[in-house]
Amino acid sequence: MSKLFTRTLLAGAALLAAAGAQAQQVVLKVHHFLASTSAAQVNLIQPWCNKINKESNDRLKCQIYPSMQLGGKPADLMDHARDGVADLVWTVPTCAAGRFIKSEVFELPFMAATARSGSQALWTYVNKNALDEFKGTKLIFMHVHDGTLFHFKDKTPTKMEDLKGLKIRGATRINSQFITALGATPVQMPLPAVPEALSKGVIDGASVPWEGVPSIKLQDIARYALDTPPGLPRMGNTIFAFAMNQAKYDSLPPELKKVIDDNAGLATSAWPG
Repeated sequence: MSKLFTRTLLAGAALLAAAGAQAQQVVLKVHHFLASTSAAQVNLIQPWCNKINKESNDRLKCQIYPSMQLGGKPADLMDHARDGVADLVWTVPTCAAGRFIKSEVFELPFMAATARSGSQALWTYVNKNALDEFKGTKLIFMHVHDGTLFHFKDKTPTKMEDLKGLKIRGATRINSQFITALGATPVQMPLPAVPEALSKGVIDGASVPWEGVPSIKLQDIARYALDTPPGLPRMGNTIFAFAMNQAKYDSLPPELKKVIDDNAGLATSAWPG
C-alpha cells in the first residue's frame, strides 16, 4: 500500500470523524421547580424543546428535570444556569430576593395590562437596562403571567378592613410589600409549598395567578377568591426567565446556535405571555 494511499485513507477517516462529531446530538438538561404535569412544562417548556429538536433535525434534544430533581431550591435555579448545573432553567429569578432589583419593577401591582404585552415589555426593558443581573447566562425568553389574585380557604374578605391581620402567601418581595400595605401579614414561599401551608392553617390565603391553580390543585383547598374587576390589571405579577448557560451556548456550532436564536427573543417572549 503506497504512502499516498495511506495518507488519503487517514485524511478521509479524519473527515468522517469530524463530520460525525459535528452531527452528534446535544442533550440539554432543563431544570425547573414545578411538576411534570404543570402547565409550564406541558404548554411551554416541552413545546419549546420539541421545536428546537425538529428544527435541528434531532441534533438538539432536551432532558427535562421537573420539581427540582437536580437538587437545590427554586431560588437557586438562576445559579444553576450560570454555573452549569443545568443547561437551561425556567424559573422566577426574584425567588432570590434582592438580587434582581431592576428586573422586579414588572412585579409591581397593576403594572402589566396583559400577559402578552407585559412579557414583551419585560424582555425589552431587561435587555436595555438589566442584563447585568443575568451575567453568565443567555436569556432565551422572559414573561409574566396574567396577574395574581388572592385565594382563601376559610376567609371571605370583601373590604380592606377584612384583610387586616390575615396571613397571605406572597409570591415575591414586591408582592409581600403590597400585602403589608393592605394591612395583612405576608408569608413568602414558593408555589409548591402553598397547598400544605393553606391546609394546615400556616397561612389564611395565597397570592397566586389563575394559571397557577391547577399545578398545585389549589382548587381543592381554596373556596374563595378576591380579584380585581374584569379587564383591569391585577394586584401583582411575577417575572419568569428561561435562561441558558452562556458557556453551553458558546460551545454549540453555528448552525445549532441559530436554532436557539430563532427560538429566543421578543417574539418568543410574547408566546408564553
